[in-house]
Amino acid sequence: MTETVRAAGGLVCRTTPDGTLEVVLVHRPAYDDWAYPKGKLHRGETEEEAALREVEEETGLRCRLEEEVGTSRYRDPLGRAKTVRYWRMTPEDGMLAPAHEVDDARWVPVSDARSLLTYSRDVALLARLEADA
Repeated sequence: MTETVRAAGGLVCRTTPDGTLEVVLVHRPAYDDWAYPKGKLHRGETEEEAALREVEEETGLRCRLEEEVGTSRYRDPLGRAKTVRYWRMTPEDGMLAPAHEVDDARWVPVSDARSLLTYSRDVALLARLEADA
């Protein structure tokens, strides 16, 4: 039996001066997809630590962890079971810029993110975020 790949990430949010809720989405050229910043845990790392590290590595934003939004479970491109836990995050420092396996990172109004996200599992997380907003 193969081990489940564990990963973590964040739905990085901000509210614009006009009250629009925005979330950070990243484009990964290796998969040609739009998703939330996330990545695999390093040995000895907690999921919370991995979520904060991966968000910073992929977006340049240092964030504060807020409430957990949800967990996605699926098979990765190699057919392995994968579990990804996500937290809502608030940026505290840094400038949004793509890095580390990401070629684009942008603030997207939640109302537009639904149509940009590649995976239905990410759209479901967005719905949970909106319900809690």
